[in-house]
Amino acid sequence: MVKKSEVLRILIITGLSGAGKTQTVNCLEDIGYYCVDNLPPALLTKFVELGVQSEGKIDQVALVIDARGGDFFHDLSRALGELEQENIQYEILFLEASDEVLVRRFKESRRKHPLSGRWRLLEAIQIEKTMLEELRGQANVVIDTSATTSRELREKLISLYAEEAINGFSINVVSFGYKMGIPLDSDLVIDVRFLPNPFYDPIMKTMTGMDQEVKDFVLDSAVTRAFNRRFMGLLKYLIPHYIKEGKTNLALSIGCTGGQHRSVVLAEYIAKQLMNMGYSVLVKHRDNARSKLEE
Repeated sequence: MVKKSEVLRILIITGLSGAGKTQTVNCLEDIGYYCVDNLPPALLTKFVELGVQSEGKIDQVALVIDARGGDFFHDLSRALGELEQENIQYEILFLEASDEVLVRRFKESRRKHPLSGRWRLLEAIQIEKTMLEELRGQANVVIDTSATTSRELREKLISLYAEEAINGFSINVVSFGYKMGIPLDSDLVIDVRFLPNPFYDPIMKTMTGMDQEVKDFVLDSAVTRAFNRRFMGLLKYLIPHYIKEGKTNLALSIGCTGGQHRSVVLAEYIAKQLMNMGYSVLVKHRDNARSKLEE
């Protein structure tokens, strides 16, 4: 028996072969769903039970169940009935496209239709439609991808299944020292070597940007205040456009000479501002421990 869950969101993805289920799974993974492709329907209730028992470690699951299951696909109706008997809520997303578009996609990709072993392509599409007709009627959302670009499909999915678009976007803020090289995975690199340098103060030389005295020295500078105001304004402008374009992660690298003082202070400050704006932020100080006080 499946214990009722108040926190586990269950999304069943189904629909016509070639209608965009693979792209859908990729998008849902990016916004935090635990995805399983081509799940045998007989395992649906067992998988939901495992999700419930995870005690919140898994709170969103997306399960692709479609005609590839062959004879096992017919077990889906019974499996859904079992969930309903246990008062387990679920959603069904059904993807479809016109016959002409589906035929063209299979021709272009040179992939076989799951039912093409016994029928020609167009016949297989029609038979699959018949198989899925009842399930389509149960769907919470039906998306026709005939005239939908990958970007448009992604935007639609984010609007439907991310609590907020912002929650599907994460930012990694990394401080580094130029002497050790720029982080290879950087999207944006900011050079803060123009800021006042605590290294030349005998007391602060042995400290890091995590020490309050260093923070005050760097942040109280008029140059730093002006920079922070302008740079945060730039990020407020850029990030929503990154999200709109479908980007799910931003790697922001902030560098000074040794990665010990200024970059650490600025990384902490910027990360805090971004968190206050509601973004998911991870901060890492790559060279803080190994700068050897050489800034």
